[in-house]
Amino acid sequence: MITHLKKLAFISLVFYASISNPLNAQSKKFDISYDTSGQKVLTGLLTRADIASDTAFKWFAANMKLGAADAAAIAAFQKNAAKFQVVIFAGTWCEDSQNLLPVFYRLADKSGYPDSSITLIGLDRNKKTLNNLHAVFNVTHTPTFIVMKDGKEIGRVVEYGKYGQVDKELGEIVRTIE
Repeated sequence: MITHLKKLAFISLVFYASISNPLNAQSKKFDISYDTSGQKVLTGLLTRADIASDTAFKWFAANMKLGAADAAAIAAFQKNAAKFQVVIFAGTWCEDSQNLLPVFYRLADKSGYPDSSITLIGLDRNKKTLNNLHAVFNVTHTPTFIVMKDGKEIGRVVEYGKYGQVDKELGEIVRTIE
């Protein structure tokens, strides 16, 4: 039953994202708030551009310049790009997300993985998001990277993963796709 709910939620999320007009300010798919320290928090369906173009998130551009993507992960993403999607739950306020989102996007850039296959969902400080998607996907930590194939989860990396190399671990998951 949970797998069916995840699939339905994912399909609904992708459908909603595809029919909205990004040029219409009324069609924003996320909420903006500020935490007690005055830090800007985006909650809901985001794009890379929502973070990269906002001066409140200077950490994104700065952290994109650090490190290099894992070569084996790049190869796995290139080989299987058309066979999977990635759903990311992240907090714009979260230091781990600030460090790891750029790691993921470096991997996506180097492998040519399309933005259209990435769904980025912003969590608030309570690790909740619009429409309770955090509950549907059983997200309790941020960031959480979920690899999906045909609407089903085939693997996930939570925070820094098993050995602190989120790109390498995502590559290992993607490499198992047939």
